[in-house]
Amino acid sequence: MDNCIFCQIINRNAPSRIIYENDKVICFLPREIEVYGHTIIAPKQHWTDLYDIPENILCELAKVSKKITIAYRDKINASGMNLLHASGVDGQQSVFHFHIHLLPRFRDDKLNTWPNLPEIEIDRDKLLERLRLD
Repeated sequence: MDNCIFCQIINRNAPSRIIYENDKVICFLPREIEVYGHTIIAPKQHWTDLYDIPENILCELAKVSKKITIAYRDKINASGMNLLHASGVDGQQSVFHFHIHLLPRFRDDKLNTWPNLPEIEIDRDKLLERLRLD
């Protein structure tokens, strides 16, 4: 996709700082680094979001995420890791090429990546009934 910045990076038509790549996945530093070691992990083939990415590619992204996590533990002494993903406009996705943000964590880094969610009143049994997969 010509107008996708991640596809441009993959095709070497946009500048990037590539950390790792294989035949299916590319990992690079984002334009705006939010935390030390912040890395984007994306498939080389364009998939928009979690709704359309094939399971085998998603599995490959998970394998590479683990590889990078272990490497960052050893290379930059990361003692924790957050993987963040957004799918769809309502999920606050901003780049419509599937990707995962890998955020290395460090003891006492004072980050809080867990959202402060409002309390909701729900009937758990009714919710379970609606969500259960057969």
